[in-house]
Amino acid sequence: MDFQLSDDQRALRAGVRELLAGRFGRDRMRAALDAATGVDRALWRELGEAGFFALRLPEAEGGVGLGLPEAALLFEEAGRSLLPGPLIATHLVAGSVKGAARGEAVVAVLDAGQPVAHLGEADALLVLAPANAPRAPGGTLRDAAPVRDAAGPVRSADPFTPLWRVTDPVEAGEPLPGAGRLREEGALLAAAEQLGSAARTTEMAVQHAGAREQFGAPIGSFQAVKHLCAGMLVRAELARSAVYAAAVTADPVEIAGAKLLADDAAVRNARDCLQVHGGMGFTWESDVHLHLKRAWLRSGQWLTAAAAEEMLAGDLC
Repeated sequence: MDFQLSDDQRALRAGVRELLAGRFGRDRMRAALDAATGVDRALWRELGEAGFFALRLPEAEGGVGLGLPEAALLFEEAGRSLLPGPLIATHLVAGSVKGAARGEAVVAVLDAGQPVAHLGEADALLVLAPANAPRAPGGTLRDAAPVRDAAGPVRSADPFTPLWRVTDPVEAGEPLPGAGRLREEGALLAAAEQLGSAARTTEMAVQHAGAREQFGAPIGSFQAVKHLCAGMLVRAELARSAVYAAAVTADPVEIAGAKLLADDAAVRNARDCLQVHGGMGFTWESDVHLHLKRAWLRSGQWLTAAAAEEMLAGDLC
């Protein structure tokens, strides 16, 4: 069986990378960071027009008609570029929320016990059923405004991701048809974002190691730095294999394993990238710390390490 990317999938990945480089390159990313404006509605609409949110909707419904493997490639590129906003939730319910497929609506996700990212800017709210609940209905939709009125902002480690604490129970809203796999698909797409971040920090470390010199030689020629970069590459490629395989099979246990590996790769690679950069990696003008903060935050979303480990352990029994 051939699990290599097809020519169309490679073209999709290259096209998305080019799109994000043009729409959310480093200059625009740093400007958004300095402005702290949250979701850029103009950028959100540009993503919608490019088919980011409608990728898996049937062509008859105005979508692109592609599948979960292609969505994983899409979100891997989003993770590379530190693209902010509740991308996954908006993508998952694009066919159920008016305007979401075209980037005219922002959909945040509420998972019991977790802060809600981007609630202040959300038009609708995807309320996930508890992870240990029966698979159906999986999730429901609510208007975000009443929930926001009863919530309060909390400090976030990631400057791109404002968080809100919802203390009161949120009643179920409009049921979503066929929503039983929302959490699993969300976990896979989050793993794809983590994979993109892990791959990008590997590239950043290698680039810096080749350019930075100490004692008359590039620091990449030193054995300790070589080992750090090699370990980063191994973690990223192991996570890539797991994420791509889970996207093909859509098996819940494989998705859990992929999320664990991708979370580990994103966090540890960002930490090692900081080490390669030395003191410079901790400064505000560096992008390395932004990947680390996003990886920390994302590792607790959709499927936590504890829940993923329980799923894997249960499959072994």
